[in-house]
Amino acid sequence: MTIDVARSVKKMFVDGNWVESESGQLFDADSPATGEIIAQVPKGTRVDAQRAVEAAHKARGAMAKLKGFERSKRLHRIAEAIEKRSDELGRLLTLDQGKPLKAEAMGEVAEAAEYFRIAAEDLKRLEGRVLPSASPTKLVLARHYPRGVYGIITPWNWPLTMAAELIAPALAAGNTVVWTPASSTSVISVALMECMAEADFPPGVVNLVTGPGAEVGDEVAGHPLVDGVGFVGSTETGASVAKRAAGKHVMLELGGNGPQVVFADADIGRA
Repeated sequence: MTIDVARSVKKMFVDGNWVESESGQLFDADSPATGEIIAQVPKGTRVDAQRAVEAAHKARGAMAKLKGFERSKRLHRIAEAIEKRSDELGRLLTLDQGKPLKAEAMGEVAEAAEYFRIAAEDLKRLEGRVLPSASPTKLVLARHYPRGVYGIITPWNWPLTMAAELIAPALAAGNTVVWTPASSTSVISVALMECMAEADFPPGVVNLVTGPGAEVGDEVAGHPLVDGVGFVGSTETGASVAKRAAGKHVMLELGGNGPQVVFADADIGRA
């Protein structure tokens, strides 16, 4: 398996630019299969998270100017970028997260692309409502508007799928995003961010901050400029996120498990 990890791990993505952490610190990303250090990733801080949120808040106006069909085109571009790099992303996912390449990783890459395509098409069918009016000279319309800035916090077990499942509909609806992935799968998350950067959304619409969830994720969840939070992870951490995000629109998917039984005669090397 030959992958140019150094190219995949650039920096964090904030306000349309690849940037270093405010602290200048890095942390090691290792392969769960071998324990080998495969890359070093920026260790984001609360300051980095704050800057990302401020960039996303500022970008709301530019995002609002993009009509639905323009957002749809950009979401399709993300899907195309993922599909173009599918072999690389699958191998990188296996290296970074540890799941089997053919049995799971390649399928997750394809599923992530599909989530962006589904969102791209669904937004073309977002409908308002025409309501009865007491006045014969008035027309009452109900329209949908973006909520604002969404903080997206994703887990390590499905780092591409869970990110796409939350980020794609947020962008489709015209929101801006600050994404803090699980630190243990930062390498594949940066690679997905590269694909999203190719979509040419206005600067600040999509932001990625890598680092410890207890710091960057906590800051995003509780930041006053964040209007909604999407979190997938443990029940315990989800309860903490819900408290930090009190008063916001919060979506939680908690406590999922995928247990497996490994028999004594299993061929681990082949698996």
